[in-house]
Amino acid sequence: MRGEVLHYDEAQGFGFITGDDGNRYTFRREDMRRAFPIARGTAVEFRENGTQARDVFQAGVSQAGGTATVETSEPRVRVSSVPSLATPPAAPRAAPTAQQHFGRNASASDAPVAQPTPSMGLWAYFWNCMTADYATFRGRARRKEYWAFVLFSTLALIVLSFAGLMADAMLGNFDPYGSGPVGILIALGLAILVGFLPGLAVTVRRFHDVGMSGWFYLLFVVLSLFTIGGLIIFVVTLIPSQKRENKWGPMPEGVPIPPPYTGP
Repeated sequence: MRGEVLHYDEAQGFGFITGDDGNRYTFRREDMRRAFPIARGTAVEFRENGTQARDVFQAGVSQAGGTATVETSEPRVRVSSVPSLATPPAAPRAAPTAQQHFGRNASASDAPVAQPTPSMGLWAYFWNCMTADYATFRGRARRKEYWAFVLFSTLALIVLSFAGLMADAMLGNFDPYGSGPVGILIALGLAILVGFLPGLAVTVRRFHDVGMSGWFYLLFVVLSLFTIGGLIIFVVTLIPSQKRENKWGPMPEGVPIPPPYTGP
């Protein structure tokens, strides 16, 4: 699919693409086929995967070897048969001198070291929950994403409550004949209205991440009215991600993968 870059944060390695279908897609640095200058409005092509853009590359530049076609915006010039800047093919891999083995008799040097993908920052996770994944109930959310949303949602609730309290004090709503704490009620209502849906969505994705259906969250919410359902929800949000793909999707990016077991 073709689209253009709406925003890209170089420090976080995270951005948004507006596709030709009118939908918005997220992408990360590791989703790019190769590095290229990114700015707002850069034309790109990509492969869609739900709300995620994969295999992102700059539109108008051929990714195949041999020749490349370069397009410029003003004046519009098409230049053909420009030598490709593609990297030369890698040298053939040498045959291993001994077969690798894993298990009780394997050595630490035999085990491949897993390389986790870079993790986003707390603010990037929160902003992603409030924008691209605002009402996304499918997929998975790691612990860092869930608690980043909780952290900044709590801070926003405190700030809005303080603003409403100050507004009530300035308007005299706390006076004996005042209208009551109208400002703080409006602020709290606004915070709940904006944050309810993304909060519900990220919690359901957190349940998916540990291998549980999102319907269990609804069950525990109902149980919290009578028993300790709230405590169960809190414990579930602390469980580490499943280190494999499950029925709700692949393992979230940035989750560290432990090396294979190599016993003595």
